[in-house]
Amino acid sequence: MPSGPHPSRILVVACGALAHDLVRVREINRWDHLDIQCLPAELHNRPRLIPQAVRKKIRENRDRYASMFVAYSDCGTGGLLDRVLEEEGVERLPGAHCYEMFSGTGRFNELHEAEIGTFYLTDFLARHFDRLIVKGLGLDRHPELKESYFGNYRKLVYLAQRDDASLDRMARQASEYLDLEYQRVRTGDGHLTSALSVRIGVPTGSPGIARSH
Repeated sequence: MPSGPHPSRILVVACGALAHDLVRVREINRWDHLDIQCLPAELHNRPRLIPQAVRKKIRENRDRYASMFVAYSDCGTGGLLDRVLEEEGVERLPGAHCYEMFSGTGRFNELHEAEIGTFYLTDFLARHFDRLIVKGLGLDRHPELKESYFGNYRKLVYLAQRDDASLDRMARQASEYLDLEYQRVRTGDGHLTSALSVRIGVPTGSPGIARSH
């Protein structure tokens, strides 16, 4: 193992909820110089823990990478993540949360203005709704809490990165469980790809600058 940071590799410190999307974008664009390390998606249920978990991951890898990037939006940290990243000199994905990042700021604002009381799902959250939402919030043990958590919501919007009938069915089942109006919005990976491309300095569709071993 050579000493010092690798000059051509970039580490992406990512939310576990984005793992599959990041790997797919990396493969499509042949960004073989990107390494991805993920933190548990469950941190979204305790966002105050995200900043220090990200800091720890950055510092663990500081000597191994000349460049790092954080694949989180603010994600409910109330600016605390940005404070950590400013101190560490690392950039992150734009926006307040991954819903805005997937849909794009303009489209997300339209959805929000159309119905403020909207609960959003991504592919990951649709697939893991039971583990992260039902069990993660204790609704399986205390179903009476569902009204406390979701009583002010009126609609569930599924932001679909892919066309997948099984995920669409899971998202519909989630809306039925929460008794919310259902809407599916196809987003694709374009906004994630663009955000990464700008920040890692590699155009989409170009080969990676170093090959994985």
